[in-house]
Amino acid sequence: MIFKNFETNKIDVEKYKFFLFYGKNEDFKKEKIDFFKNKIFDKETFNYSEKEIFENKEMFYENILSMSFFTKRKIVIVNQGTDKILNLVEDLVLKKIENIYLIINSENLDKKSKLRSFFEKEKNLVCIAFYPDDMETLLKIAANFFKKINIPISQENLNFLVSRSNGNRLFLKNELEKLEIFLKDKKNVNQDILNKITNLSENFSISELIDNCLCKNLKKTINILNENNFTSEDAIIIIRTMLLKSKKILKLSTEFEVSKDLDKTINSAKPTIFWKDKEFVKQQIKKWNPEKIRKLIFELNNLEYLTKKDSSNSIKFVSDFLLSKAVS
Repeated sequence: MIFKNFETNKIDVEKYKFFLFYGKNEDFKKEKIDFFKNKIFDKETFNYSEKEIFENKEMFYENILSMSFFTKRKIVIVNQGTDKILNLVEDLVLKKIENIYLIINSENLDKKSKLRSFFEKEKNLVCIAFYPDDMETLLKIAANFFKKINIPISQENLNFLVSRSNGNRLFLKNELEKLEIFLKDKKNVNQDILNKITNLSENFSISELIDNCLCKNLKKTINILNENNFTSEDAIIIIRTMLLKSKKILKLSTEFEVSKDLDKTINSAKPTIFWKDKEFVKQQIKKWNPEKIRKLIFELNNLEYLTKKDSSNSIKFVSDFLLSKAVS
């Protein structure tokens, strides 16, 4: 059955257990996947790519069909789903297993897709398309953000900010995250601030810079630094973004030392790690044990103090620091 992406609040999770999310708007799909995960209680979540399932289909069935004493329900998320997964979906639908939820996350599926057709025609299945956002939707996201942090912004500046996102929800949210950090102690926002803080959509994001640094990918880190014209305001945002990511890695690396199971550590993380970010996070956990990451957090706090003390050299301090940490 076809639902619109704005109708998700109406979907009864007691009635519908199988979902197909398709389209190129990955960030919006992630929002809705998280929405349904939060709506379903007493559950255990499993993430697979379609390729992983077909490499060991027996283990896949064993994992999802075996029940635990501690959880009543299972959410199974299959990423990069194609028509190849259709037979497996049909099999699970026929089994009528009450405690399993299946979410297929696919890229664009045309009208000839057998998987899409199956989900659209079956009344007990949910099929939702996620197309690129329009200007009105992005303006609403930005306006709600400023309302949430209680900072006024003119319509002109909202239009300017959204225009820089190039119609991409992910780009817009990256810029809003940067603004939230920078506006922490401020009461208003103007175009001068927006010009200084936001990057053009073609630029690499600060988040990608930090991810590659923490993965000790020196070549990529150098490339991102060279491709961007970072300002002194960016220096503080880079440091605070790295602090946030480092604290998350500290928590995960500590859990990994106990479990000794990297996949289990990643899959049980809260908030959930999106499938596209998993490889980054895995590399980071491998590169940084708890002792090293604690030392990094201490050094980042010192770096922030140094950059505030000498803002004219802040980008140099931050760039040198990132390059030193990106060395294997």
